[in-house]
Amino acid sequence: MDTASFVEILEKEGQLLADAAQVAGPDAVVPACPGWRTRDLLRHTGVVHRWAAAFVADRHTAPRPMDPHPELDGPDLVAWYRDSHRRLVDTLAGAAPDVECFTFLPGPPSALAFWARRQAHETTVHRYDAESARGGSPAPVAVEFAVDGVDELLRGFHARPKSRVRTASPRVLRVRATDADAVWTVRLSQEPPVTVRDADGDAECELAGPAEELYLALWNRRPLPAVSGDAELAALWRDTSAVV
Repeated sequence: MDTASFVEILEKEGQLLADAAQVAGPDAVVPACPGWRTRDLLRHTGVVHRWAAAFVADRHTAPRPMDPHPELDGPDLVAWYRDSHRRLVDTLAGAAPDVECFTFLPGPPSALAFWARRQAHETTVHRYDAESARGGSPAPVAVEFAVDGVDELLRGFHARPKSRVRTASPRVLRVRATDADAVWTVRLSQEPPVTVRDADGDAECELAGPAEELYLALWNRRPLPAVSGDAELAALWRDTSAVV
């Protein structure tokens, strides 16, 4: 997927998030985020949007803290979120392709591609949260985009030292999308997981399902899909894989 595609998805998903939050109201419980109400979701995601936009707009090359959450609530908070989202979309759409700034995951070919991809997935997952708080059927996640999100999570976030998924002895987990040509082999040990896009060798446990189900399950938004092999290894992943 290219940068323009990610920006297009980001724009759509942010609009859906705001619409769902507005309907749900600020006090609605966000099921996948213990302790959060819709107001917390909007405050968090809006601050992340502004944080990400600043790296690109101001060409910051070092990490920077996020701003405090605003004290806004109700319609004013929804309007602030919409403005935060608009700023991010416009910043990414108007940035030079070769802009240099801070990033924190491997994979994308440029800083602009990184932020467009990261914010598209950030917003999609939180759009799902907002729609879950609202009730009714959430919007679907396209197969290609869901596959990319699984890849970002496994080969990006969990390649970092921060990943808490560790095993005392080497173990192998496989993740397979049943509606796409996409399979990952995740090698676990006392070091951060190492993931490759292949199905080489034996795996002690396999998680298989449609790409959308895998995407949402691996982000802890839905139960894990079909599990074959060692269920304890699947449970270990579920219990320790939350991104921090």
